Amino acid sequence: MAGFDFEPAKARRSLFGALVAASRDYGIAKPILEDQERNPLSYGRLLLGSLVLGRRLAAATTGGERVGLMLPSAVGAAVALFALSAFGRVPALLNFTAGIRNLKAACQVAGLKTIVTSRRFVEQAKLDDVVAALGDTCRILYLEDVRGEVGILDKVRGVADRLRAGSFGRGSPDAEGVILFTSGSEGLPKAVVLSHANLVANAYQIRAHAGTHFTTADVLFNPLPVFHSFGLTAGLLLGVLNGIKVVMYPSPLHYRQVPKLIGETGATILLATDTFLQGYARAAGEGDLASVRFVVAGAERVKDETRAMWRPYGTTLMEGYGATECAPVLACNTPDAQKPGSVGRFLPGIEHRLEPVEGIAVGGRLHVRGPNVMLGYLSADSDAGIQRPDGGWHDTGDIVTVDEEGYVTIRGRAKRFAKIGGEMVSLAAVEAMVSGLWEGASHVVVSLPDPRKGEQLVLVTDRADAERESLLAHARHVGFPELWVPRAILVVGQIPVMANGKIDHPATIELAKRNRAML
Repeated sequence: MAGFDFEPAKARRSLFGALVAASRDYGIAKPILEDQERNPLSYGRLLLGSLVLGRRLAAATTGGERVGLMLPSAVGAAVALFALSAFGRVPALLNFTAGIRNLKAACQVAGLKTIVTSRRFVEQAKLDDVVAALGDTCRILYLEDVRGEVGILDKVRGVADRLRAGSFGRGSPDAEGVILFTSGSEGLPKAVVLSHANLVANAYQIRAHAGTHFTTADVLFNPLPVFHSFGLTAGLLLGVLNGIKVVMYPSPLHYRQVPKLIGETGATILLATDTFLQGYARAAGEGDLASVRFVVAGAERVKDETRAMWRPYGTTLMEGYGATECAPVLACNTPDAQKPGSVGRFLPGIEHRLEPVEGIAVGGRLHVRGPNVMLGYLSADSDAGIQRPDGGWHDTGDIVTVDEEGYVTIRGRAKRFAKIGGEMVSLAAVEAMVSGLWEGASHVVVSLPDPRKGEQLVLVTDRADAERESLLAHARHVGFPELWVPRAILVVGQIPVMANGKIDHPATIELAKRNRAML
């Protein structure tokens, strides 16, 4: 893959059109997709499966319709995604871990009439109640039933369609490509509309940014859910659209199974979050992770302890940064351009600007613009359409610094600053200080209203012996302002975590509020 530069004009394709182009560039017989069933799909079989399934799904829906996909990270989800894209339908990827209330809200804001899922998946994931509730307003299509209707004539037609695959998915690259729903780690989830060009561009941007380090001989292992933008674009589209074989796995929480399958498939690139990387390193058997050359980590800060756990494997761990609204990758370290503590440099084609924030002396609020920035948010008011970013600029809500070499360092979320005694305090900075004292544990600092100082900091931790006197002594030792030291500590059995590995901040805040009397 040497010599790749990002060319925005080449990203002006539909998702299915980009798949067809990749099959021509890398060979229709090349194995490109696999999951835990160990039955690899070549480009040819992926195209054929997508076109056969796509015709069936098209017959049950209307052109341009948004169709819910509720499937795990496996080959079936990828085939269904491309199937809908080939026939001008818009996949809305539903987070099946979000709970009935959030799922119903997602279906409503996206205007979904049909949801595609799998009986086997629903049974294994114990989602019968969820599906029953969604069935009140949406028609449920099971892949097993759809495939059961496929006959010999459908397959013959599919072969004929594959011969003219370039005639499918020929809509505007600026049309809706997928609907994703933000994780809600800082508030209520939003429906994000990404165009075909947004997704294809980001897959090509990552490829260009990685340069010669990623090759078509690599095997990319993705245990992250496809309803999460990191799992969708970096975990699936990056590989499939660029000739890199992808191995999908349905749950990142299977700490023993994931390392074993990494070893069996000889995976050389792993995508994960810090939380999951620690779990895999602890559970791995001898030789399980020996093939992994690169780990690309996102969604949360990578701890020094995590890097130390992976160092014996000779793996290069690269931290990146992104946002669902940006398809999602914005910046990433690379093997030959790394800066500890940073999330690397911006990907090609991305403009940025920093806006000052009152009370914050270092860094600014990051705004970005580029071919990967979303079409906009879906409004709860169906008549309002898509709420597009002003001038194409997306406000990430993150406070960052960008040094003279172009390395981006995340200082915290704008929402994750508290005003204590008139001074702006970074909750992320406090968490880093705490981690310096109690390594190997999870810590979240939250801000609760305080009648005297406006806000009060509370440390929520799973460190059983955590107590404030030791924390205060450590803060003084490292020169940390006493004003920034949490006034109370809540020890819990487990910090709330979402399906994508991120800390669930709203749930953690609620946990602190419920236990406020104990603090």
